[in-house]
Amino acid sequence: MLLICVTYCIYQGDLTVRRFHYAVILLGTACINFSPSLSFADEPEALIKDGKLFGELRHRYEFVDQDGIANDANANTVRANLGFETGNFKGFKGQIETQLVQHLADEHFNDLHNGKTTFPTVADADVIQLNQVWVSYAGIPDTEIKVGRQALNWDNQRFIGTVGWRQNDQTFDAATIKNSSIKNLVLEYSYIGNVNRIFVGPTPPDDLNSVSHIVHGTYKFADFLNLTGYGYWLDFDNGASLSNRTYGARLTGEAPLGKDWSFFYEAEAATQSDYGHNTASYDEPYYLIAPGIKGHGFTFQLGYEELSGDGTNAFQTPLATLHKFNGWADKFLTTPAAGLEDAYISAAYKVSGLNNILDGVTLNAVYHDFDGDESGDFGSEIDLSAGKSFTLPESGQPFKNIDLLVKYADYDGEDLPFTDTQKFWFQIGTKF
Repeated sequence: MLLICVTYCIYQGDLTVRRFHYAVILLGTACINFSPSLSFADEPEALIKDGKLFGELRHRYEFVDQDGIANDANANTVRANLGFETGNFKGFKGQIETQLVQHLADEHFNDLHNGKTTFPTVADADVIQLNQVWVSYAGIPDTEIKVGRQALNWDNQRFIGTVGWRQNDQTFDAATIKNSSIKNLVLEYSYIGNVNRIFVGPTPPDDLNSVSHIVHGTYKFADFLNLTGYGYWLDFDNGASLSNRTYGARLTGEAPLGKDWSFFYEAEAATQSDYGHNTASYDEPYYLIAPGIKGHGFTFQLGYEELSGDGTNAFQTPLATLHKFNGWADKFLTTPAAGLEDAYISAAYKVSGLNNILDGVTLNAVYHDFDGDESGDFGSEIDLSAGKSFTLPESGQPFKNIDLLVKYADYDGEDLPFTDTQKFWFQIGTKF
């Protein structure tokens, strides 16, 4: 009953606000009807009484100056999320969340749906939709089952993520099982029936019709050694070229270096080949090594990431939170056919001991050098950011903090088709 109720609206098509009232009813009835032993005498009102409202408001100004495009982009967009998560009743709980994205003032940017092709792309189109609607069950020891539209953020989001930087989240119509019955081992499996992407409209598709399976396991040997193994079988009938099969392993950890400093690292290797509806034929590897040190508010890291390509096909990560990787200018959201090598160095500092205004400001600087896997100079990029969270006074209002962020990206292109691009962002937001 649970699976039928929660997923009916989702798998019949786009789960938008037009089906909001149906989803609310289904969410509640699914929790109650999953187990035949439930009755009102068992206090199902705990689902509401112990539940909580949550939400987010976020405004962003984004400026883009890109060579080869006639006009600069100036995008003022706001997103507003509002949701309710139920209390826990006999292991059951549920969540429903709506999301609104709306541009403000003139639409001087190309959102890939509005036809403003004389402006650079800012992929934040107007949309109102159900962002999440799911039911979970944790009545089996050390196990959680979740069914419905949900957020999936695995590891560092290099392969599976919600693309949280963009105003419209990427969510997944999925069934997920998570088990931790073996000490220090967490096993997860997801079946993804649809990917609700950040886009609006058919080009690029706002949804990927999916028959995809994800298997993921992490074993913690110690703080300095965590081993993750994974397999991703992604198949999309309306995005055949994105379908792929990936197997990989990942090591992460942290160890102290004396009293005040510590060493941390990421290391990963994977192999990817064509799968499902993909008519291409390829088999390409992926490598990542990124050691770093931190202490006294500073963080320093060196990294090298390689997504291989043979000149025709390359290693792709279509469900990733791509803005986190290969530069904030987003020049490599799709891996070039020649592959991509990204050598980078980053430094961050969280200010402390100065004054109330500056204390807590986090400063970041990253330098990238990009090359093709076999040949080609793809340019370089400098990324800078400063952010701070301000605590609001306790006055009965629900908002606890105001988050401010300023970011800048300067990409210097070399070989065509990569063109010089500068981007600037100012963002202010709050959550409750």
